[in-house]
Amino acid sequence: MEGKNCCCTSFYDKAKPYIAMISLQFGYAGMNIITKVSLNRGMSHYVLVVYRHAFATAVIAPFALILERKVRPKITFTIFMHLFVLALLGPVIDQNLYYAGLKFTSPTFSCAMSNMLPAMTFVMAVVCRMEKVDMKKVRCQAKVVGTLVTVGGAMLMTVYKGHVINMVCSHYTHPNVPAPNQEDADKDWVRGSILLIIATFAWASFFILQAITLRKYTAHLSLTAIVCFLGTLQSIAVTFVMEHRPNSWTIGWDMNLLAAAYAGIISSGIAYYVQGVVMQQRGPVFVTAFSPLMMVIVAIMGSFILAEKIYVGGVLGAVLIVIGLYSVLWGKYKEFKEKEAEEFLEPIKDCTQNETPIIHDIEANHDGIQTNQSNKINVLAAANTVDTT
Repeated sequence: MEGKNCCCTSFYDKAKPYIAMISLQFGYAGMNIITKVSLNRGMSHYVLVVYRHAFATAVIAPFALILERKVRPKITFTIFMHLFVLALLGPVIDQNLYYAGLKFTSPTFSCAMSNMLPAMTFVMAVVCRMEKVDMKKVRCQAKVVGTLVTVGGAMLMTVYKGHVINMVCSHYTHPNVPAPNQEDADKDWVRGSILLIIATFAWASFFILQAITLRKYTAHLSLTAIVCFLGTLQSIAVTFVMEHRPNSWTIGWDMNLLAAAYAGIISSGIAYYVQGVVMQQRGPVFVTAFSPLMMVIVAIMGSFILAEKIYVGGVLGAVLIVIGLYSVLWGKYKEFKEKEAEEFLEPIKDCTQNETPIIHDIEANHDGIQTNQSNKINVLAAANTVDTT
């Protein structure tokens, strides 16, 4: 029984990062659908970002103050600048541009474009020397080729739409959204694609900087709370500059409140914390590797809830993105296994190195004993010779 319990515990420990990241993808998928409905009803995405991080700060801050009051490191000027830039990259740049791109395109397309995140993260990790590339090894070749295929898929989705693929309920027109002019829709689609690419780049930069910051500031909850709080302040400043309608701040007991609360609690507060914990174990590339699951969930939900249209170009590009993504994942898996093997062999090498001097000491003692015995025999022989004379 004890052996079975140990096996179950070991399996659960290994599966925890996967369970956490898969659960987050369901949370992100729900956020995309709810946010799209809210934006379609006229809510400003600048205001949505402010309310989102206000909710996240209100939920995470009490836990950070209570649970990490004894382990919270001091905030130096360097760490504060890291936190300030994290708030600028994630809450301000990434989310404002992502919401704008989501408004111009569709949830499924936005999620598909987000699948560029692992490839961008890998490239930035290589530049920052967090990843090593040795083109003689197959796993490194897989990561590089996968990155190029992922970028190619994203570009295909941007420049080519093709015919509409009618999924379940997609042939019905959404009652609350008027059919736009085709030329204007194409312009909005390209504009939204560019905004989503820039947002994904900012999000990849956020992951890299978060991994660097966590090496010095190890309090996950406190880091999340501070980033959300700084993001709220920065978003307020951006909203005052970009949004001049006073009534845009109005929010009631409706879909706008649900979108802000859901995105703040699930997609900002809990997500930042879980990503930070998993990132310390597996690295930033692993954390970003589960976005294709979100795309599948959103495609199914969007077909039923939003009656959104899916195009041939989007499907082809999404297939290329997924192929490239899992090529990168395969390379990361092989690299992780090699590191595990090296960590397993290091104690054995240390033991063998420690045994070598012990063997030499034993041999030296043995030689010393033999020398002493031979000296004693020589002394006795000499004494006998003297006695006989």
